[in-house]
Order: sequence, then C-alpha cells, then structure tokens
Amino acid sequence: MISPARIYVRLTDLDILGHVNNAIYLTYFEIARMHYFAELVGKDWNWMEEGVVLVKNEVEYLKPIVLNDIPFVTVGLIQMGTKSFTLGYEIHVNDVLVTKGSSTLVAFNSKKQCTIEIPEKMKEAIQKIA
Repeated sequence: MISPARIYVRLTDLDILGHVNNAIYLTYFEIARMHYFAELVGKDWNWMEEGVVLVKNEVEYLKPIVLNDIPFVTVGLIQMGTKSFTLGYEIHVNDVLVTKGSSTLVAFNSKKQCTIEIPEKMKEAIQKIA
C-alpha cells in the first residue's frame, strides 16, 4: 500500500477568503499523482517515450482547506482502457474528506508526439491501486 501524499499548504495557495484557491487543487492532484507514480513505476521511468498526458480533470469541493491544515491525498484507479485511464483522488484533513476529484490520462510518446497503448508494466502497476 502506498502512503497518501502529504501536501504542504503555502501562503500563495490561498485566496482572499483564506481558503486554498480552487485552481491549486489540481496542483495537489498532480503532486499526489507523481508521488504514486514514483512508487508504482519507479523514479527511472522513461516518461518521454512511455509517458502520459492529462486530458480531463474534475474536482468536487466539499470543505475548504486553510493555511494550517495538513492535507493528505490518496489516489486510486477508477477505470483502465487500452490507451487511457482515470484516477480518483480524495483529500483528507484530520481524517475528514474535504475534496474528491478525478483525472483522465492518456498514454503518450512525447518523442513521436502520439498516443500509445498503456505500457504493460505501467498498467500492471496502476491496477494495484484499484
């Protein structure tokens, strides 16, 4: 089991109301995604030839996150296709669910600038968080 990604709320993350700005949640999802990918496929993965591109994000804001909160993000697999997959996120503060979301990603070869089938090693690794 992969430990949730710990997020450090920065002063610059806040809006005028003192809440984390809605756009910053996508950065929190990205931090968590990279935390999980490092555990699942390793830090030496060839992202240029067997990478992913983000095609869709959804966020449901349940409760605000503020400066002194310590959010933790868990990531799970929602759906796996041939070339794309969807990850789900939950952000908790003090064991309270404050945000839910998802991202759809497509396997992509940046050198050739084309979509690819999800590499088998990546597919097997991601299915571990289903």
